[in-house]
Formats: sequence, C-alpha cells, structure tokens
Amino acid sequence: MTSDYKFPHQLREVIVNALPEDTSRHGNEPELRFTYLPATHAKALRPESMLVVGIRGSGKSFWWSALQKPEHRETVGKDIGLNRNTKVSTGFGERPQPDDYPGKDTLTRLLVEFEARSIWRTVVLKQIGGGRLPEEFNSLNRWKDRIGWLKENPEPVEQFFYQVDNELESRQTYHLVLFDALDRTADDWKTMNQLIRGLLQTVLDFRSSHRIRLKMFVRPDQIEDPEVAAFPDSSKMLSQKTELYWPRIELYGLLWQHLANEATLGIFREGCEKLTSVKWRNTEGVWVVPEKLRTDESMQRRVFHAMTGPWMGRDRRRGFPYTWLPNHLGDTRNQVSPRSFLAALRHAASEKERSEQPFALHYENIKRGVQEASKIRVREMQEDYPWVQTLFEPLSGISVPCHADEIKRIWKEHNVLNGLEHSIAAAAVRLPPEHIHVGSEGVLADLASLGLIERLSADRINIPDVYRVGYGIGRRGGVKPAAR
Repeated sequence: MTSDYKFPHQLREVIVNALPEDTSRHGNEPELRFTYLPATHAKALRPESMLVVGIRGSGKSFWWSALQKPEHRETVGKDIGLNRNTKVSTGFGERPQPDDYPGKDTLTRLLVEFEARSIWRTVVLKQIGGGRLPEEFNSLNRWKDRIGWLKENPEPVEQFFYQVDNELESRQTYHLVLFDALDRTADDWKTMNQLIRGLLQTVLDFRSSHRIRLKMFVRPDQIEDPEVAAFPDSSKMLSQKTELYWPRIELYGLLWQHLANEATLGIFREGCEKLTSVKWRNTEGVWVVPEKLRTDESMQRRVFHAMTGPWMGRDRRRGFPYTWLPNHLGDTRNQVSPRSFLAALRHAASEKERSEQPFALHYENIKRGVQEASKIRVREMQEDYPWVQTLFEPLSGISVPCHADEIKRIWKEHNVLNGLEHSIAAAAVRLPPEHIHVGSEGVLADLASLGLIERLSADRINIPDVYRVGYGIGRRGGVKPAAR
C-alpha cells in the first residue's frame, strides 16, 4: 500500500465515506457489512453469558440491536451458538416501547407497590409468552395489573416457564430477552440500583433454565455499588460477568471491516493485497477480514503505517501511529471505545490535506482526530452524567498529573460542591455523584469509578487524554487541549 495511483487522496476519501460521521453506526442501527465480531466479544454474546459489561461506546447497544436481526445472527451465529431461528425479545432499551416494557416514570411508580424482581419477571413473562398466556393475563393493559396477576399466580407462572423451556429444548433453539440502556430506568442512583438489583435477581432465576436466556448489558459503574449486590447468591452472577473489551488488535480489525466494505472504491483491499499478499473473500456481499489481518499485529502495523507513515512526528521519538492512537484514547482502565477510535480516524481524514503529506493520514491530523474524539467523549459524558461538566469546567487550564489538593482548592474557590449539592437537593441533577456527602474525596472516588481520573502515588491525580483534551486540561508533552 504505497502512494501509487494517487493512493493517499483516494484512501482519505475511502476513510471519510466508510467511517460513521456521527459515530452512531456502532450504536443502534448496525449494517451487516460493517458488523465485526471481535474474538473477545464472542464469549459475551453466547447465550450462557447473561451479564455483559462494557464502557460507553464499547458496543452494548450495537449488539443489543444486532442480536434482534436474523441476518446478523446468521452472520455471527456460528461463533456464538445462535442462528436465524433464535427467538429474540426486548426487555428494556433506550427507545420507549410501553407494550414491551415499562418506561422510567412507570417503573418509578411501580416500585412504590412492587419489588423490582416482580416487575422484571412480569416483563420476561410477557416477552416469552407471546399469545400463549392465559386470556386473563393478555386482557390486562396496565403493567400494574400484569405484575399483580403474576404475584397472585406464582405456580402457573413457574409451570409456564418450565413448559416453554422444555419446548425450546426439544427444538434445540433459544429465546433471548435483551436488556440495555439501564441508565434510562431512573434519574437517581437509589432507584436505578434497586432496579438493577431486581434484574440481576431475575437473571439469576433463569440461570438454570436450558433455553430461556436473559442478557443484560451494563456499564461497569452500574454494578459496582454494594447495594446492587445485596441479595443472596449475587456473587454467582457478578463473578460470571463477561466484558465487551476491545484490545488494540480488534480495533484495527474493525477498521479494516469498515474500509474493505466501503461501497464505491476497492482500493483499500487492493492495497492490502499488494502489501501483504493476503487475499480477501466476499461472502453474500460482505468482504470478510482475512484471519492474518485480524490476528497478526506486525501485519496490521505494516498496513496502518502505509496509511500514516512510520512515526508520529519527524522521527521515532514521537511514537508510532499504530500504538500511539489507541494509547491516547484509553480510559483509566486502559479500555478504548471503538466509537472514539473510528471518530478520531474519520476526523483525521477529514482535516485539510497538507502540502508535504505523502501518506493518507498526517500525524498532526491524527492528533486533531484525538482532540475531536475527546470532545465527543466529553459530550457523551455530559449526556450520562451532567454533573461531571460542573466539576471539570473550573479545572480548565491546569496540567496533570497534579496533586489532589490542587483540584480540591479550585473546587473550593469556585464553590463547586456547594452549588452541586443545592442542584441535587432541587432534583435538578440526573444520577448525581453518589458520594458527594463525603465531600471532595467522595467526588474524586466517583470520578475514579467512572474511569475519568486515576489516583497515582503521593496523592497525585492523572486524567487520561480521551477526557483531558476535551475538558481543556493540559499535560506536558501531551496532545494539546481542544479549543473550547
């Protein structure tokens, strides 16, 4: 893959066209040609994996949506034990579907009268039952009445689940009920913890079934509170969680999947074959990433550096693009969101071409891409936890690592915590910091649990680039903060 046949300019066009402009392609509406199953995700998507954990942008909503589509299950099914005939229902999701599951306000009202486990068992009953449930249940239109019926009829409900499970076993197929976007179940941690605990209990109830499978997608912070695990045998669930983790090698595999299936030009595949002698194959209209390009890091590096050049500056002291990019997009758990990775590369390709640029992606434009990915990550954090912006805004202009006392001093000078407590008391803050009652140390602990800050030795604080840059915080020798 060299600069032959105006290659750099053409490849920039391929990157821009292939990668999602709004970063939502790896979200709610997956296209089959861009569906890539990392080896690290196969276990998480198997029916027996009922608790799936992933950071924001790791693919939870992507797989929640993809598993509902027969053609996607057909494509990835041989690796995860599912197929086109697998029945799939939704138990909760980002988009309101009141006929399938109660929404946030309804859940809040239901919790006044019912325990969370009964609510979720009723949702599962409705999804599994279809039209086979007794008419007295099917005639009920309100979730309150349905839950009441379930509580009054425990033995028929248990018998029904048992019969359905046996029928599915005889047909050697599964019925999955999927739960995603659980942060949309409540506006406060106490209520959300209560609902997640009840759902975990419900998932545990079905752990011994053969073919009825519940699968819940959650973020790490949603299951870390001790309150969530406050039920018998919770360790059986939490110890068997599987993670949607994206190691570097899989991020590049995902990139190849997008570039190879860009509709208008085949130059990426041609360039790969010329550079590596690896052949691509097309299966039902989708170009499949060759095994060597998925598993051989030295080959991946060669392909990517043919697009970027070998260094992140004028010499090797500045680092190597293949490792530099994911290293600067990881959170404190060293996890990289594929959404951030693709966004950084698309923005880099969209930047104005430089006169001295012999490669498709100039290293300075890759740095701009990281700035853009960081801004996107900050916007996402604002959507999930608006109070984070309140804490980070007065820190703009400082440099990290810094001592924790410096951050506490700035918060005190700007009266940040007092203002935040007043907003929380007025119910104006959604999912506020859980430990603000402890003061600045409690808030720092909350930020650490979200992967936003890292506690170093000597009580110093570090902030990973994927957040630092977007919040306007400096670091000596690091990527410059984004303009605000």
